Amino acid sequence: MRIDVWSDIACPWCYVGKRHLESALAQFGEAQPDAEVEVVFRSFELDPQAPAEREGDYVQMLASKYRASHDKAQAMLDQMTMTGFEAGLDLRFDKVRPGSTFDAHRLLHLGRARGLGAEVKERLMRAYLTEGVLMSDLDELRRLGVEAGLDDDEVSAVLSADTYGEDVRTEEETAYELGCSGVPFFVVDRAYAINGAQPAERILEVLQTAHAEARQTVPSAAGPADSAHHEHGPDCSGGTCAI
Repeated sequence: MRIDVWSDIACPWCYVGKRHLESALAQFGEAQPDAEVEVVFRSFELDPQAPAEREGDYVQMLASKYRASHDKAQAMLDQMTMTGFEAGLDLRFDKVRPGSTFDAHRLLHLGRARGLGAEVKERLMRAYLTEGVLMSDLDELRRLGVEAGLDDDEVSAVLSADTYGEDVRTEEETAYELGCSGVPFFVVDRAYAINGAQPAERILEVLQTAHAEARQTVPSAAGPADSAHHEHGPDCSGGTCAI
């Protein structure tokens, strides 16, 4: 079984969704100890045109993006902080420095190529959403990549060029082709799509269904993009960051 996860480092719901997926996988592994599951974190930028760093108050930025009042935007952040806490995360929106995540996604591709995709993804999300690290700062990205287990020289070589840039764009285009309208976006064996940071129990149900069907039929190598069964989640205020 393969689970493709489209998400952005700058998306708090994606971090919560990652924790929910991990919980679901732990339960699935206990029930199906012989099942092999591959999780692939794929690139998606909520704002591909973002500047290196966006100036201004984070609450006001959120209010402008979703055309909400300042109080409504603050309420969204308060809800998100509590949801993150329940998932074991310390989301610090007072520290977050919004800006481009493109180079961070390129680093994620290097991590995946070296078998460290999950480690790099986790380190970057924690750096952005808890520690307030700017994702367009190449020196910081180099440090984070090394901390996640990557080779210093190789990280520097990737970040100093445009390596993996085309791969990031291709994966974003694929997400749209699959019907992605917000992240996190999970696709299980190119047969089931889950929108939003659904509860671990819901994700587990989909994994169990996909596993049962895989044992009864022989799926195609990739599966047509429009054949995915979409499990729609709530809007940005309840589980997914809208594009």
